[in-house]
Amino acid sequence: MADPRFHAFAAKFPLTRGVARREAKALFDICAGFVYAQVLGACVELDLFEILARGPLDERALAARVGVPEAAFASLVSAAVSLRLLSRAGEKIRLGQLGAALRGNPGAVAMIRHHKLFYDDLRDPVALLRGQTEPALAAFWPYHGQAGDSNAYSALMSATQPMIAAEIFAAYEVSRHAIIMDVCGGDGSFLVRVAARAPQARLILFDLPDVAARAAQIFAAAGLSGRARAVAGDVSRDALPEGADLVTLIRVLHDNSDARAAAILAAARAALAPGGKILVAEPMAGTGGAETVGAYFSMYLAAMRSGRPRSAAELAALLQAAGFKKIRQKRTNQPLLASVLVGEV
Repeated sequence: MADPRFHAFAAKFPLTRGVARREAKALFDICAGFVYAQVLGACVELDLFEILARGPLDERALAARVGVPEAAFASLVSAAVSLRLLSRAGEKIRLGQLGAALRGNPGAVAMIRHHKLFYDDLRDPVALLRGQTEPALAAFWPYHGQAGDSNAYSALMSATQPMIAAEIFAAYEVSRHAIIMDVCGGDGSFLVRVAARAPQARLILFDLPDVAARAAQIFAAAGLSGRARAVAGDVSRDALPEGADLVTLIRVLHDNSDARAAAILAAARAALAPGGKILVAEPMAGTGGAETVGAYFSMYLAAMRSGRPRSAAELAALLQAAGFKKIRQKRTNQPLLASVLVGEV
């Protein structure tokens, strides 16, 4: 595979030519991936998908509207068309297939905006890995005693929660449970959706004090104060409220070291009622159809200075070590967003 003479042969030989071209494209996409992401980021920052959702526009008029010189804007449009974010209709520009899909997914758009921090951290990836830089992501997330912005963190989690919740509800029926506790549950957006899905259940959220206070306000605004409560604490040192028959950990464990993840699971095990269940939902490394998840989260979590992506088997081992049994993986429609594991006390 590393021999240039073999490359030349494979590119010409009919039985290997297709494979050679696919591998060359894959390598080019890896090299150009950062450029693709910046094209996408520029389209989002200029609000092109929202503007074009109202109908096609002349390219010159669109350039003037977003305040970009025509020649430079033509370069962006050309790149976005090649990535299927935009498309051409004669002299006019309209939404492309992927741009239309993003326009209907505010959670994905929120993550794209958030990636400015991540990409800034990756300017020098070797320095990042050697610990020679202070990554912005480590300051963003309010974990492990860091002074993160809980409002910004909560807003991002809330924006991305609908697509994660949809995957969970398709994989597991939460309405069978009477008391559901979401650990490290953010501003309560997930439990608000659980409330609609499980109208008889009582709900408990556990998170850091600033975040829990925000969740309490959201519960009140949603008319859930009578059956939903937010409990403030730090899962690394405070006991969880007892009595729930379902504990959910939504995008929590991959943010933590093995030791801390084990402590969180042990706390959940101690809090669950006899016969209770735990549900873990997050992107998992090595999942079929979502193999690039491991690459993305390996670097994202390196910039966070916390956690690592784990396979379903690794998470199942952590669950088993914490005392859970009958651990099963539930199929999700979009494993890139989340896979689901369920265990029993």
